[in-house]
Amino acid sequence: MATSKLRARDIMTEGVQCVGEHQSLLEACVLMRDLNVGCLPICGDDQRLQGLITDRDVVIKCCAEGLDPATMKAGDLGGALHWVDAEASATEAVDTMEVHQIKRLPVIDVVNGHRLIGMITEANIAKNLSDADIAEFAMRVYTH
Repeated sequence: MATSKLRARDIMTEGVQCVGEHQSLLEACVLMRDLNVGCLPICGDDQRLQGLITDRDVVIKCCAEGLDPATMKAGDLGGALHWVDAEASATEAVDTMEVHQIKRLPVIDVVNGHRLIGMITEANIAKNLSDADIAEFAMRVYTH
């Protein structure tokens, strides 16, 4: 399939698991370890996306500040949130990542309840896009 015809849903990783906004950062860390990931979506009680949390967020915004990850909630670290509609083009997804200089992008199924259905990462880009697109992504995300 040509890169220009790919949609966000075509290049995403499915089966993304959320950490609840009321769960502790310690629980989020255990989940990251168990899933072998460095980032988790934060979902609200309605199971809708509320934010993202990375292992780096936990270290910088909790541990390095002397806070307790067992008592701090995942929802406390959710920052600016960027996402892409599952039906958007892969190019639009990559452009969003480049503009906001982010390495992970949640994919939302807007038509079917505005639910989180996947995540686009650097690995997805490397597997699915042309060498030129990958080089441009790397240049725009890592050189600013």
